[in-house]
Amino acid sequence: MSITQKHHRMKRSWDDIVFKAVCSIFLVLLVIVVFYPLYFVLIASFSDPSYVNRGTPLLFPKGINFDGYREVFRDKRIWSGYVNTILYTVCGTAIGTAIVIPSGYALSRKDLPGRGIIMKLYVFTMYFSGGLIPTYLVVNALGLVNTRASVVVMGCVSVHNMIVVRAFMLNNIPDELLDAARIDGCGNGRFFSQIVLPLSKAVIAVIVLYIAVSYWNSYFNAMIYLTDEGKYPLQLQLRKILLTASAAAASARDEMLEDPEMMNSLMKRVALLKYGSIVVSTAPIICLYPFVQKYFVKGVMIGSVKG
Repeated sequence: MSITQKHHRMKRSWDDIVFKAVCSIFLVLLVIVVFYPLYFVLIASFSDPSYVNRGTPLLFPKGINFDGYREVFRDKRIWSGYVNTILYTVCGTAIGTAIVIPSGYALSRKDLPGRGIIMKLYVFTMYFSGGLIPTYLVVNALGLVNTRASVVVMGCVSVHNMIVVRAFMLNNIPDELLDAARIDGCGNGRFFSQIVLPLSKAVIAVIVLYIAVSYWNSYFNAMIYLTDEGKYPLQLQLRKILLTASAAAASARDEMLEDPEMMNSLMKRVALLKYGSIVVSTAPIICLYPFVQKYFVKGVMIGSVKG
């Protein structure tokens, strides 16, 4: 190896080291930027609000107290909201997965008549809809207003999820597999249930996570179509609790101008309720994510690179 080649190789390896160092630093900073807001909400939920309200960054809890969580869990509406949200999430995820997986598989089949037209119609609905008022009129005409079914049905199917499943099937379920199954006398239904589904565990886990998170965080459909507070999901119950506490603080502010200590105590209570509510509403779904993370990464990336 000549001196020039050795010099070029050394220079290239130094370039690689610098590039990796820059990428590592950037990724660490990105993780801090993304993770710290979540960490701040967590430690602020059981810290003294006087430290939080100063606006100084917190690295560790200060003045630890759990009054915010006591206030949140003392309200019976929280437990009602949890029951409703779990019901909506489980039912909606089951129905949505049962619809999206077969639909995505069907759209991946090249022998499906009118596949291109059907796919274009689905994609059209991603960008254009009838609007809120026509949708409400349809739901009302079907007798679904103020029913739990309205919350479950309105969000169970997503065209985006269907496209994800279709892309997975196209890249990972070859036509040769279907031809071999047909030679052995396997029909479409048996091929889908005994061959396609076992090979699609990764994308099924991804779809389950997508749908479950959307239901857990959803509140708009419930706010529009439900009038009975006993059917409200957790997010809507928390919203109502926070609005009630904020309104009470605002109405009492003028009366407590002569009593700063009482006013300060009331504002602390509102702050604790706010951060405690965020943790209570997000913690369960965050705890679910690590169990499906490996399927999530595999399901999104598999088939994207062919070697």
